[in-house]
Amino acid sequence: MKEYLECGKIANTHGVRGGLIIESWCDTPDILASLKEVFIEKNGSYSSVKMNKASVYKGRVLCELESVDTLEAAAALKNTVLFARRSDLPVDEGSFFVQDLIGLPVYELGTGEKYGTLSDVISGAASDIYEISNERGKFLIPAVKEFVKEIDLEKGIFIKAIEGMFE
Repeated sequence: MKEYLECGKIANTHGVRGGLIIESWCDTPDILASLKEVFIEKNGSYSSVKMNKASVYKGRVLCELESVDTLEAAAALKNTVLFARRSDLPVDEGSFFVQDLIGLPVYELGTGEKYGTLSDVISGAASDIYEISNERGKFLIPAVKEFVKEIDLEKGIFIKAIEGMFE
């Protein structure tokens, strides 16, 4: 498993003193705002950047990063993906990081029939939606316990499909 996980993207600047607006990819923006440091990846290496100040505003994170103190420095970081150390992110029992799920095989719980591979997780209004890809295309299923019965990071995702789900 990866040590560093994507946690957000710098969407824009805020003010003239190097403030940033970050689109949070965490479960809530509060998680991203609570981090003491984030990381920027370049050529496979991760550089630590201290978060001096961060708060949640309108579903995004307003923050000041160490050594980003001008509008020009902030503008140069626009669209940069930020990472967090796995150990710095809270995880509830029975929860998983999306990045750990992508690429897992998806099987029928009872028969072991392989439906495909989890290719994306889409945040829906009521629940997440799993996108499963196979040679016939892409299929969407709600990520709710009525369908998703078991997740094992070693073996895969086991579901209980209903008729027509993969047609």
